[in-house]
Amino acid sequence: MSTTTLAPAVSNPPARVADVWYPLRRSAEAVLVPLAALAGAVGLFSVFLLALGQSPLDFLDLVWRGAFGSWFSVQNTVQRASPLLLTALCVAIPGQLGLVIIGGEAAIVLGGLAATVAALPLIHTAPVIVWAAMAIAGSAMGAFWIGLSGWLRAKLNVNEVIASLVLSYIGLALFNHFVEGVLRDPASLNKPSTYGIGDQNMLDTVPWLDVHPGMPAGIAACIVCWVLIYRTGFGFASRVTGGNIRAAQLQGLPVTKLILTACAIGGGCAGLAGAIEVAAEYGRANASLNAGYGYTGILIAFLARFNPLAVMPMAILLGGLGAAGGLLQRRMGLPDATIQVLQGLIFVSILASDTLYGRFRWFQPRGTA
Repeated sequence: MSTTTLAPAVSNPPARVADVWYPLRRSAEAVLVPLAALAGAVGLFSVFLLALGQSPLDFLDLVWRGAFGSWFSVQNTVQRASPLLLTALCVAIPGQLGLVIIGGEAAIVLGGLAATVAALPLIHTAPVIVWAAMAIAGSAMGAFWIGLSGWLRAKLNVNEVIASLVLSYIGLALFNHFVEGVLRDPASLNKPSTYGIGDQNMLDTVPWLDVHPGMPAGIAACIVCWVLIYRTGFGFASRVTGGNIRAAQLQGLPVTKLILTACAIGGGCAGLAGAIEVAAEYGRANASLNAGYGYTGILIAFLARFNPLAVMPMAILLGGLGAAGGLLQRRMGLPDATIQVLQGLIFVSILASDTLYGRFRWFQPRGTA
């Protein structure tokens, strides 16, 4: 008599339940971690102020009044934040590919110099022609200079941090050489400068708002770059490359082209910032262009996690700190370098906060297996 052995029934595993709240929690993590880093930096800076015998509360009150307490303060903040929007993009766009570009300072001064050179032969034409020539020349020079760092990284595998830093020093030296030598206006004595573009070719403030004309240009650039990164194939390929460059190469993505394009776009933004500063503020290229905007842009890009839209509030924040420096110096007797100490603490805190991402269970994806 034969017996039949029945195989145990295999039940299908239940389908995984989609975690509909995960995108929201992920966005919350991207906001809360930088805020925690800022809070930590403020705490450390408060200890620094107490050691100097100063009140942290008085400091915060004066920062608010100096940055946003009046319309004049707001204008000062916007004026300082306008170039920061564009110099931060010089870091944020290559940062999508995992590149750290720190040469924005050279791109902005060389962009301003190129814009001035392009404007001088056209100063007697229509102002709109002068502005167009300045924008094109400044952007092209910035794109070329930062593109060199990308080329060295893509073709020769030179570390982009070292390449952009060395090129920054070279760019600043070239700027000083031309401004103080071949292109110098003999009438500029105390501060060597190039010839001026003429008062008739200076950019005026934005109508009805009376703010720096670089602000709408910077906001538009941030929006365009966000669309480029998060709504186009180029942006998707860039983020894949930034996640794992080896995997991107195995998938056949044009990594070299992506690196060169991202660096050129970022450099073009910084060069445009230099052109706008010449056309809106100085009317000529001189040492005033070397104001540290490129270095502050590095901090803003890291605070924004390389997100072009998040660059906007971070630029306003850092611009406000810079605008409050004079008031702090007058009321509390603190040197301008105090703001730089705070910025340094913020930068260190932001770098340290990278270890917090992915550490908390609440922010992780959930589902029923």
